[in-house]
Amino acid sequence: MRIPGDRASESPLTEPQRPPLRPRKRDYAGPACMPSAGMQEGGTALAAEWRPPPTGPPVHVLHLLLGRRLANRESEERKIGAFEGVPAMGLDAIGSSAYGPEAAMAVLAVAGVASAGWTGWVMAPVIALLLLLFASYWQTIRAYPGNGGAYAVTRANLGPNASLLAAAALMIDYVLNVAVGISAGVGALVSALPSLHPYTLPLCIGILALITIANLRGTHDAGRLFALPTYLYIGSFALVLGTGVYRSLGGGGTLAPVVAPAPLPPAAEAIGAWLLLRAFASGCTAMTGIEAVSNGMGAFREPRVAVGHRTLATIVIVLASFLAATAWLAQGYHITAMDQAQAGYRSVLAQLTGAVVGEGVLYYVTMGALLCVLALSANTSFVAFPRLCRLIADDGYLPRPFANAGRRLVFSVGIGYLSACAALLLVVFGGITDRLIPLFAIGAFATFTLSQAGMVMHWRRVLRERDPGGRGGMDRLHLLTNAAGMAASAIATVIMAVAKFSEGAWITLLVIPAVILLLKTIRGYYDELDRNVRDLRPLDLSHLQPPVVLVVTEEWNRLTDKALGLAMSISPDIIAVHLTQLAGPDCEEKWSELRAQWRRDVEAPARAAGRATPQLHVLTAQYRTIHEPVLALVQELERNHPGRRIAVLVPELVRQRWYQPLMHSRRTRHLRAMLLKHGGPRLMLISSPWHLDPPDPAPDE
Repeated sequence: MRIPGDRASESPLTEPQRPPLRPRKRDYAGPACMPSAGMQEGGTALAAEWRPPPTGPPVHVLHLLLGRRLANRESEERKIGAFEGVPAMGLDAIGSSAYGPEAAMAVLAVAGVASAGWTGWVMAPVIALLLLLFASYWQTIRAYPGNGGAYAVTRANLGPNASLLAAAALMIDYVLNVAVGISAGVGALVSALPSLHPYTLPLCIGILALITIANLRGTHDAGRLFALPTYLYIGSFALVLGTGVYRSLGGGGTLAPVVAPAPLPPAAEAIGAWLLLRAFASGCTAMTGIEAVSNGMGAFREPRVAVGHRTLATIVIVLASFLAATAWLAQGYHITAMDQAQAGYRSVLAQLTGAVVGEGVLYYVTMGALLCVLALSANTSFVAFPRLCRLIADDGYLPRPFANAGRRLVFSVGIGYLSACAALLLVVFGGITDRLIPLFAIGAFATFTLSQAGMVMHWRRVLRERDPGGRGGMDRLHLLTNAAGMAASAIATVIMAVAKFSEGAWITLLVIPAVILLLKTIRGYYDELDRNVRDLRPLDLSHLQPPVVLVVTEEWNRLTDKALGLAMSISPDIIAVHLTQLAGPDCEEKWSELRAQWRRDVEAPARAAGRATPQLHVLTAQYRTIHEPVLALVQELERNHPGRRIAVLVPELVRQRWYQPLMHSRRTRHLRAMLLKHGGPRLMLISSPWHLDPPDPAPDE
């Protein structure tokens, strides 16, 4: 096959070392990107798809860690179902059943014996709010099946400022969730095995690296990899809690623990409204993560809405059941949270499991699954955060690389950014991030409120379009459901902000505006860039004179020969530039020999062929820099040739072996950088590569 207009394709591609080319539709930034309308109308863009030679390239480290590169056409095969969706997007919510009730009980513990009777009363409104949010997000998924999280909903219904508030709160929440989730899991592991305490931070970083690599392999692979600990946790705790509830119902509410829980502490504070509100605010941390399904709808296979609904329903049913059973049994066994700083600390679930089934094999299996789920709960953020960043980048509020799919059809830049931020938090806090726990739930509930407010506006618009009279119908029921969810989550957000203000919630109130300012600054840059490069005029054909071509040459060699051949094919006005004293004032110069060789090997053949002869200019590099004399000559040529373009053609060696860059200077790269930075609008830069070795037939990236 030959590609018209491509000089390299004039020779047949039948040599053994050259891979076959075949036409295909051009791949764009990712599988979700479609050709523009103009391209579709004008015809199908074709590109040559590279295929490896029969022997194949060597296996690289990236292949071993991340697997082979995936083509855009494979995107549908990488979508996930509900089975993978639960561990991929539900680990945060399901894992919060371990620390949500304990956070509420820790607040109530100051009431001593009286606290045991109030656990259920605190968790009941938490569960009710969870079910209300479940109904609201069920409708959100149906109305916005394409990544319809809080950002997309508020952008469509409340405007850009509200969407940026939702985006900032969600981004902060996801980063904090990674750090808190991993540190909580490692903290539980260290409490079970105190000998690992000195290795807390390395364990945190190791788990973070594992989750990062798993997600760089793709959401499908991550869901499969984390399915075993997720479903083991669900199954083991369902067995433990189910056994406890069965015994409670069969024994008339009287429960005898197999292993006695810790005794209740003495009362230090009486039960009051403020104490209950604080306990409710802490218990609401059990709901973080349920919005991840709506944010990650793009990861599901078709029928997308049905798969999303099944995934969300499974997560909420498991979470609500665990919260209700934990509160019921904690009250029946008189269990409360222990101070993590005291000797012999045991978590609420550890006490509860021991009370129901003792400390046998099932106890250790259950606790092991709990540790895995807590440590891996950060995976929810790794699924939802990159997709959120993709939407924000598409709108110009984040750098555009966030919107590009990587080698495994996931948004690798977002995954890398999330991992780096979480690693920084873990390092700063030494892997102990208890102080961050009060912060991340506030961002989640702020986005709950904004999302429901956006859905209220959505249903109001739908009612105006479908039912101008505003009467009844399912749409009105949907509006009322989202309105109730908005009101409840708004109240919960205010309670959490007030109750946790002194615990660090004020930090969130400062960071969110800073993130919004950063997002707007990025959008301002892209708006300015668009104003500068946009050109609505037709193609300008008024300046079609050949450019004045500068060829930078060190000596007469094959690089110069190739570069001059290209230069003479595009312009009759060619100036070769040779620089002296680049190495210093004492270096031996042979420019006179070069000039004589130039007359013999360049000017004479050019005259014989009836072509204009390239000129040779010898310039002195007074400060041993290659770019300053070239730029000075460019400015002089621009003055002498007004309206004409100046093209600088730079011959350069292509170094492919690891040691070759050590053998050569970086002057060529520096020259290109300085020409791009200071060359001006009329300067064109052309690279003429010369390969020291045959071109690599297998470019991995």
